Amino acid sequence: MGTVYRRIEAEFGMLAPPLALHSPAPAVLAASWSILREVMVVPGLVPRAEKEAVAAAVSLANNCPYCAEVHGTTLRGLVRGKDPEAIAAGRIEKVTDQRLRALAGWAVASADAPGPAPFAPAQAPELIGTVLTFHYINRMVNVFLQESPLPPVQGLARDMVRRGAARVMRRLASATPLPGLDTDDLLPAAPVPGDLSWAAGRPAVANALARAAGAIDEGGERRLTEEARGLVRAALREPGPHAGSAPWLQERLDTLPARDRPATRLALLAAVASFRVTDAVIAGVRTTGADDAALIEITSWASMTAARHIAAGQELGDHPGGHRAV
Repeated sequence: MGTVYRRIEAEFGMLAPPLALHSPAPAVLAASWSILREVMVVPGLVPRAEKEAVAAAVSLANNCPYCAEVHGTTLRGLVRGKDPEAIAAGRIEKVTDQRLRALAGWAVASADAPGPAPFAPAQAPELIGTVLTFHYINRMVNVFLQESPLPPVQGLARDMVRRGAARVMRRLASATPLPGLDTDDLLPAAPVPGDLSWAAGRPAVANALARAAGAIDEGGERRLTEEARGLVRAALREPGPHAGSAPWLQERLDTLPARDRPATRLALLAAVASFRVTDAVIAGVRTTGADDAALIEITSWASMTAARHIAAGQELGDHPGGHRAV
């Protein structure tokens, strides 16, 4: 695990809490870093600012104030003018840059009403990869982290803190590591699953996703029964208007033996309504003897299963837009 820590700090600039929270399960920590690195940190066809706009928009849609703050702040450091503020506030229609407006609007709708992709097919591995990454990370953060990474100040003081944070995040976002070279030894090789075929155009991204998916699936199989995993997949296919509510949960949990219900409750909520996970839900899983590693593996599997489901549902077109990062 020390190797992963050192690489994150060297290439990302810090051991960010959304990554550090995975530490009780070292393979899942390596998986999370591998995906974030290859999709967000390594330069490619898509400028970092555009990926940060997608990350901030997905985070808003997932009710994840922590990630919305972090990536909205990074966007402020990368893009001048008022567009970052409009995206961070969810006022996508006010974004003046046509490209950022299209990407942010697409990202906000990615889970519920995905429309045609507003980018060239060659950019799909990075932009759909960003959607997958933050549908995953948002869920993990909603379960385990506080509401905002910034100090609890308001008014002019908060504006000052945000400006300072934007300068720091701009510096951290300027890193230019090479694809693939720093993560291939962290996890075993694995075939690319069919639902991740959209990443094939960028082999380093596809490779990282395949290795990460294999590690996370292994943890899910260890902590959740096959029937429990089937319930999560079924809920993602047809969540319904009351997904995550007490009656919705009870209807599904009643089909399981009592011993399997606490972990399955956590998995279902992490997948469809992560902001509804409470201390009582976590405590319920602990009563079954689950340790920190089990909690991470349950939520990681559910979060990644949801993220993969959403990513696979994106509509790829033959959009001519997009440009190479410089």
